[in-house]
Amino acid sequence: METILKQNIKASVIDAFASAEKYYSIISAVNNLKLTNREIQLVAFTAVRGNISYANFREEFCETYSTTSPTINNIISKLKRMGVLTKINGKVKVNPVLLLDFGKSIILEIKL
Repeated sequence: METILKQNIKASVIDAFASAEKYYSIISAVNNLKLTNREIQLVAFTAVRGNISYANFREEFCETYSTTSPTINNIISKLKRMGVLTKINGKVKVNPVLLLDFGKSIILEIKL
C-alpha cells in the first residue's frame, strides 16, 4: 500500500498578479523550466491582462517592472519557443494549457 503525504500550504496573495506570479513560479520549478523572475512576471502579467500584444499593456508592464520594450520582445520570443506563450488570433497570450482565472481561489495539487 502506497503512503500518501498530504501537505496544505496556504499562501496569502494581495491580487491576481501576485497569485499568477506564485502559480507560474511553482509551474516553472516543478517542470524544471528555469524561468527567470522577469519571465515569470511577464507570463503572470500576460495571463491576468489576457495578452501582451497591445502597446498600452506593454507600456504598463515596462512601468510596473522597470524594464524596456526590447527586453519584453526578447522574453516573448524565448517563451514562445518554449510553448509558454503562443499567438492566438494575432495576439500573444499564455498557452491555454497553463492559463487559470487568477481572480479566484486556486487549489493546486502536485503529484510527484
